[in-house]
Amino acid sequence: MLAAEWTKVASLTSTPWIVAGTVGAASALAFVLGLFAGPGDAVTGTSLAASGYPLAQLGVLVLGVLVGSADFATGTSLTTFAAVPRRLPVLAAQVLVTAAVAALTGLATVAVSVLATAGARRGAGLSWDAADPGDLRAATGYVLFLTGAAVCGLALGALLRRPLAALTTGVVLFLLVEQVLAANPGRVTDTVRAFLPGSGTRLFADDTQLAALAGGDGPDLGAWGGGLVLGAWGAVLVLLAGYRLVRRDIT
Repeated sequence: MLAAEWTKVASLTSTPWIVAGTVGAASALAFVLGLFAGPGDAVTGTSLAASGYPLAQLGVLVLGVLVGSADFATGTSLTTFAAVPRRLPVLAAQVLVTAAVAALTGLATVAVSVLATAGARRGAGLSWDAADPGDLRAATGYVLFLTGAAVCGLALGALLRRPLAALTTGVVLFLLVEQVLAANPGRVTDTVRAFLPGSGTRLFADDTQLAALAGGDGPDLGAWGGGLVLGAWGAVLVLLAGYRLVRRDIT
């Protein structure tokens, strides 16, 4: 099952373009933002290297949505699930394959972004060291965040079965609502923000950013707490997609 889904994902024309576009766009954004970094700015080497995350997040969401909705959008769902009547193994294989591709994309994005911002970090007197526990945690968290976002996209694609509807929902959940609430800080809005999937960005936040979040009116989840929130969203969405897959018609 895994081999079949891996072949299917690899054979999608869009897959290499999405992966390359995600890495390129995220690292390019980090490079451009690095041009404005200077000594004394409220920026660290860690936050600068991860500053392209909005585009990386969008890229893996698209990847997940396309994988999750591919069988339904192309009309091959009947063939796929006729071969696997229990259906859930197909979804499980898609989750694993999508997570693997997203993790590899995340690793490449981290590596290229670190290289792309090297000059800006030198000019601003900022450091980034893979041997530093904080930088290593942030780099690992970046990869985990992109993996979680891709799984959420996959689940939305499998649940809604329409690429546009699934992607729109993902963008609203991960980006739009997050930004609206961030622009209106307060106890209620900060609490709601803490339990949105975008809370997973805490995984790669630096110590200064985490301290600022802890000083807000919302709950102090810390880096790994934000990751657990994202993981919970992914798990719930996958369960909902699985329920619909088993209980409803597959067309």
